[in-house]
Amino acid sequence: MTRTGRIVLAVVVAAAVSGTAPFDSHNAVKEPSVAGSFYPADAGELRRMVQGFLAAARTQPAQGRLIALVSPHAGYVYSGQVAAHSYRHVTDRPVDTVILIGPSHYAAFRGASVYAEGAWRTPLGDVKINERLARSLLDERSEVTFNREAYAQEHSLEVQLPFLQQTLKEFTIVPILIGNPTQASFRRLVDRLTETLRKNDRTIMIASTDLSHYHDYGTAKTKDQKVINAISRMSVEDLQELLAAGEGEACGGYPVLLTMMVGRNLGATNGVLYSAANSGDVTGDRSRVVGYAAMGLYRSPLGEKQRKELLALARKTVIQYVRTGTMPEGTTSDPRLAANGATFVTINRRHMLRGCIGNIQPVMPLTQSVIRNAVSAATQDPRFPPMGPEELSDIEVEVTVLSPLEPLADVKDIRIGTHGLYLVQNGHSGIFLPQVPVEQGWDLPTYLEELCQKAGLPAGAWKEKDAQLFIFTADIVK
Repeated sequence: MTRTGRIVLAVVVAAAVSGTAPFDSHNAVKEPSVAGSFYPADAGELRRMVQGFLAAARTQPAQGRLIALVSPHAGYVYSGQVAAHSYRHVTDRPVDTVILIGPSHYAAFRGASVYAEGAWRTPLGDVKINERLARSLLDERSEVTFNREAYAQEHSLEVQLPFLQQTLKEFTIVPILIGNPTQASFRRLVDRLTETLRKNDRTIMIASTDLSHYHDYGTAKTKDQKVINAISRMSVEDLQELLAAGEGEACGGYPVLLTMMVGRNLGATNGVLYSAANSGDVTGDRSRVVGYAAMGLYRSPLGEKQRKELLALARKTVIQYVRTGTMPEGTTSDPRLAANGATFVTINRRHMLRGCIGNIQPVMPLTQSVIRNAVSAATQDPRFPPMGPEELSDIEVEVTVLSPLEPLADVKDIRIGTHGLYLVQNGHSGIFLPQVPVEQGWDLPTYLEELCQKAGLPAGAWKEKDAQLFIFTADIVK
C-alpha cells in the first residue's frame, strides 16, 4: 500500500465554489489528490457512481446511537460498493461534524496530524474544516500537530468525502492522519475526542481502513473475519492482539483502535457488520486479494429478551457452581451479549446482601462477565464466607450492566438513583452502584462519605486534589 515518490504539497488558495458547507475564500483549499485515479474526476460521473453504490447498498437493523463508522479506502471500483453500506446508515441523519481518522500511507511522522484550516475540495464541491475543533486537538507535547505535507498524496480520508457529500446535508470535517503513533498522541486524541462527542451527539467518527492485504481468498476471509469479530465485540484488547500476531490485518489498525477506544468511552456496546468483501469478489482474481468491511459502532440498549437471558445465566451460574464447582459455558448467538461489557452480580438472601462482585471495564464478553462475577459473588466476596448448597433455596440474584466511567467535574452533577460512583485516591478505591444510595436512604453528603469509608479513606477524601471521582449509569436487571 506504500508508494514511492516525492511528496508534493497540493494546497492552493482559491475562491469558494458551491459545495457541502459554507466556505471562507480567505482560507486555503486543499485540492483533491486522487480524483481521476481512486474515483472519477468528473463531477457528473462521480455523482452517478456514488449514487449507484448507495442505491445498491442495504441497511442493517440496529438500535441505539450510531457513534462511528468503519469504511474502506481503496479505489471505488474495488471497495466503493462496500463503503456505500456504511454511508447508507448516515443518510439524512442529524450529523453536522465528521471526524475522519485514517492511516498515513506515504508520509512518515511521529504521532498524529490534524488538518486544521480551510477546506477540502472534491469534484462535488468544497467541505469546510471545523477549525475550532481541529485546533483544540493539537498539542505539540503529545505530538498531535498540523503536518500539512502528510496529506499531499494521501487517499485514506479523501475517498470518504464524496460519499458524505451525497448522504449528509451541511457538515464540517476534522481530518486526522495517524503516522507512527505514540502513547501520548493516542491518549491525547482519545481524551479530547471523547470529551467532544460527549457534548455533541451530532458528531460522528469514521475510521478508514482496508483489511488483509495480498493473501489468497480463503486466507483473507479467515483473517478478515477475526478482525470483524473483534470490532463487533468492541474488544480493543483482542484486536490489538490479532494485529500484533498477524492473525488479522488492517492498514488502518490504529485509526480503528482509536475509534473503538473513544466509542467505548461513550458507551458503544457492539459493532454491526453492514457488508464485507474483498477485491477478488470484484475482479475474479482470488490469488492476491485485499479485504474490505463496512461497520457501525453503536450504543445499544438491552432488550427484554437479553435482560432475561443475562439474569437466567447469573442465577444458573450461582446454583451450578455452588453445587458442582463447575460453570456454564455461556455461549450465545446474540451479538449484543457476545460483545464486551462490564457487570456486577449481586446476591441477596432473605432480603440481605450475601455477595456482590463485578468488573468496571468492558474487557470480556458480557456473558462471560456475568458468569465470572456470579461465581465471585457467591464464593469470593471477602465480607462473607463461601455460599453453601443449603442457602440456594432462598436467594435473589441481580445483574447490573455498567456504562463507561466518566470523570466528574462537580459533585452537584451527581443524581441519586441514576449515578453510581467510583473513587480512586492514593492506591485506594471504592465503588457504589446507582441503586445503593436509594436502598440505604442516603443523601448526597452521606453517599460521598460512605464511598470514602468503603475505599478505606477519611470521610472528606473525595475533596482532595489527588482524588479522582467518576460517575456511571447502569442497567439493573432483576
